[in-house]
Amino acid sequence: MLKIVKTSIVFATASLVFAGAAQANIESELANICNIVKVDDKGELRKKMKKVETDYRLKLQDYYTGISCDGQSLLRTAFLNNAVESGTLLVKKMPKSQLNSPENDGKTLRAWVSENGLMDSALASELNDRI
Repeated sequence: MLKIVKTSIVFATASLVFAGAAQANIESELANICNIVKVDDKGELRKKMKKVETDYRLKLQDYYTGISCDGQSLLRTAFLNNAVESGTLLVKKMPKSQLNSPENDGKTLRAWVSENGLMDSALASELNDRI
């Protein structure tokens, strides 16, 4: 009985150590995703998203809210940098419910785009088509 308890404690400790290491690895994987969106590199963004999905079993919707690019979300960064290809990929990969939900400042993406006068951009038309 004591042997089972000791083994369980060892496994629990090991899993906590690996979980902490996995969290640090995910953060390092996503470290330059803001730069990828800013330079509008759709191919590199697709590779990054695929790698995170296969290595950590996370989809864009799982880590989207945790990423901030100079205080803005990934899609807002795409709008501000006129990154149409990267932004279009993000819009297509995000569920409609998350595109319609308010972001950290309480504004929906559509309201933010309208307030900043970006409704004439190609990315705005992609967003409106998706929503």
